[in-house]
Amino acid sequence: MKKSSIEQAIEIIKGYVASLPLSPGVYRMISDDEDVLYVGKAKALKKRVASYTHFEKLPHRLQRMVSMTRRMEFINTHTEADALILEANLIKQYKPRFNILLRDDKSFPYILLKEDHDFPQILKHRGARTSKGAYFGPFPSAGDVNRTLFALQRAFLLRNCSDNTLKTRTRPCLQYHIKRCTAPCVGKVSREEYAQQVKGAQDFMQGKSRAVQEHLTIRMEEASNATDYEVAAGYRDRIRALTSIQAKHEMNDDLGDVDVIALIKSGDMSCIQMFFYRGGRNLGNRSYFPRHDKDESAGAVLSAFMAQFYQNKTVPKDVIVNREMDDKALLEEALSAPLPYKIRISVPKRGKYKRAADFALKNASEALKRHATLSTTRLKMRSGVADLFGLDDVPTRIEVYDNSHISGTNMVGAMIVEGEEGFQKKSYRKFNIKEAGAADDYAMMREVLSRRFKRALQEDKGAGSENWPDILLIDGGLGQLSACRGVLEDLGILDQLTLVAIAKGADRNAGREKFFMIDRDMFQLPVNDPVLHYLQCLRDEAHRFAIGSHRARRAKALVSSPLDHIDGIGAKRKKSLLLHFGSAKAIEAASIHDISQVEGISQSLARVIYNYFHEG
Repeated sequence: MKKSSIEQAIEIIKGYVASLPLSPGVYRMISDDEDVLYVGKAKALKKRVASYTHFEKLPHRLQRMVSMTRRMEFINTHTEADALILEANLIKQYKPRFNILLRDDKSFPYILLKEDHDFPQILKHRGARTSKGAYFGPFPSAGDVNRTLFALQRAFLLRNCSDNTLKTRTRPCLQYHIKRCTAPCVGKVSREEYAQQVKGAQDFMQGKSRAVQEHLTIRMEEASNATDYEVAAGYRDRIRALTSIQAKHEMNDDLGDVDVIALIKSGDMSCIQMFFYRGGRNLGNRSYFPRHDKDESAGAVLSAFMAQFYQNKTVPKDVIVNREMDDKALLEEALSAPLPYKIRISVPKRGKYKRAADFALKNASEALKRHATLSTTRLKMRSGVADLFGLDDVPTRIEVYDNSHISGTNMVGAMIVEGEEGFQKKSYRKFNIKEAGAADDYAMMREVLSRRFKRALQEDKGAGSENWPDILLIDGGLGQLSACRGVLEDLGILDQLTLVAIAKGADRNAGREKFFMIDRDMFQLPVNDPVLHYLQCLRDEAHRFAIGSHRARRAKALVSSPLDHIDGIGAKRKKSLLLHFGSAKAIEAASIHDISQVEGISQSLARVIYNYFHEG
């Protein structure tokens, strides 16, 4: 670090300190490239920011951050708890390099039992909880919620069809025949009987599983005593479905509604394991690997994680953690503020909560070992790629491109991204080809790269930015390499990344791939080379994504209609027209008078429809 840059940064920070208040707030430290380096909170902004001017007392990580700071921004808040919440929001927005960062922040799915109908529907729900009904969850993954939903349908025979389907059916669907619904659509069950099914599901989701199972057992015995063995068998199957939900997880102590969080840290790597208990049942778990510097304490990592994690999620009254953490009281206050109840974060010393915390810690330890092994393998592979392609440093971002089409129709370009943590699916992009000629693969690739990098340059996300690739891996041969080279030369960025084309081997056999690079002869790798297998994996992922995008576009085209492009024609009028005429071709052949005879189509709209098909 240059002494001049350190002195310059300290002088800048001192200039801000002079005018800062002794009140709570949030500050941002910003580099000369306008990158947010760090977001912090403070009980007293003046004192906190002044601490950065004592450079020699700072840890090495903060010394590097201070030396890069060229300006700061501040937001005053009413309380320190408000500052904590705002800090977490800004960290998630800017992803500063010197902050502890939660990298995987997906929303969780729920099971929703809708209550806006005489025959409530049960379904999977993700997103804002705006529908009226009972929500059961959160579930850590779609697989967990799907398995539970399947078992609940078997146990309580509730419908999963839409209100419109329920209204229009004239005979029971397959769900009724396989005993997963009582067919309220055709009156096979009364409102009162269906209400009892709904109550059973609600009781079970609220933790009254023993009472629900005892009730079903009594009904099963009554049916058996009356020699109605088919009905008894139905109750038996429903009891088994409920048992399958409860038996899925190893830890099933009756903990009520609680989140159990355990952290284990090793150097600059940590694993946080979260278990979700609702209604006394273990709904599953998820592992997180937050980004942080090795000098960060475990308590600071856990506190920062929880502040970011609970920004957009429902917090239960009790949160169990396996260790003491920074800002516990402040975090309890901040999380409780928008809720009608107080949040309690505790470290249990004995009993069932201690067993749950120990169980979560055991899972965290095993997950961290697997993650460390996988990270080492990834680093080894990327180091091998750097050596193979002549890079000075190990690549942190590899972009792979492929195209997909059938005889030039529904042409799609695809980009996938491999980073330090594996495939970055949030960064995947698909490109609907707009300008390239039919089945011109070279023109398609030129269009894709042109659109991708023109936009990056317009948004000032060029070389050196987080989203700039070290390697472009193209699925193709020498022709594709030349096409891509031309685009990058025109944009003036050819020397800012490494361009490689990977062509499928002879007879399209894996292991015989040929590699093409600029100013280098074609080369191949041994069939058993691990780096080759790694590059094949990247190429195959791009191929999978391209084909999937193409199929989705083709499927959408199959159900599209010329009527979709006519102003004033929505779903209802489109349906009326197609029911009346039978097809878009018949509508095209109809007169204005005939079109106006359709319900909901005025004379003027009929003329618009007629002109669409006959003008130009």
